[in-house]
Amino acid sequence: MPNKNKELSREERDELFHTLRIRFEKNMERHKSLDWASVQAKLEENPDKMWTLNEMERTGGEPDVIAIDKETGEYIFFDCSAESPKGRRSVCYDKEALESRKKHKPENNALDMAADMGIELLTEEQYRELQEHGNFDLKTSSWIHTPANIRRLGGALFCDRRYDTVFLYHNGADSYYAARGFRGMLRV
Repeated sequence: MPNKNKELSREERDELFHTLRIRFEKNMERHKSLDWASVQAKLEENPDKMWTLNEMERTGGEPDVIAIDKETGEYIFFDCSAESPKGRRSVCYDKEALESRKKHKPENNALDMAADMGIELLTEEQYRELQEHGNFDLKTSSWIHTPANIRRLGGALFCDRRYDTVFLYHNGADSYYAARGFRGMLRV
C-alpha cells in the first residue's frame, strides 16, 4: 500500500538503495559512464525522488538510470521492467476517458496514476530510446504521452515491440486491456 506522506522510513530507503544498486550494477550497458556512488549521492539530496522511485518499484516498474542530462546534471530513470509494469495495467489513458466510459470502468487511468507517483509517461522518442537498452514489451504494451491534437479527437497512443521492431499504435483513450499499462520517467 502506498505511503501517502511521501517519505520513506530508514528501512524502506535502505532496501530501495540496495535494490537500485543491484539493478544498476547488473545492467551497466544502460549507463556505461556512470557510477553508483554519484547516483546514490544525488538521491540522498532528493528524498522526494526516493519516494517516487519506490512507487515505481512498488508497482513493478524496475526503475534504472538510462542517461544523465549533460545540461542539468540530472540522472534520468526509466521503468525498465521486461513488460509493462504489472501494477499499472488495465487502465485507460486519462481521467476524461475514464469518466466517459458508461460501463466496465477500469479502476484508474495512466495520467492520474503517473502524476500521483511523481513521474511522466514516456514520449514516443523516450520509448524508442528505452528499446535501445533491451527488448521491452514483447507481450504487453504501454501508453505513451499523446499529443493534444490526437487526444482532443478521442485517441491515445501506445507502443510495444514485436518482430524485433518498435511499433506505435493508436486506440480510443477510454480503452483498457490487461496487457496494457504505462512506463514512466523520473529526473533526479
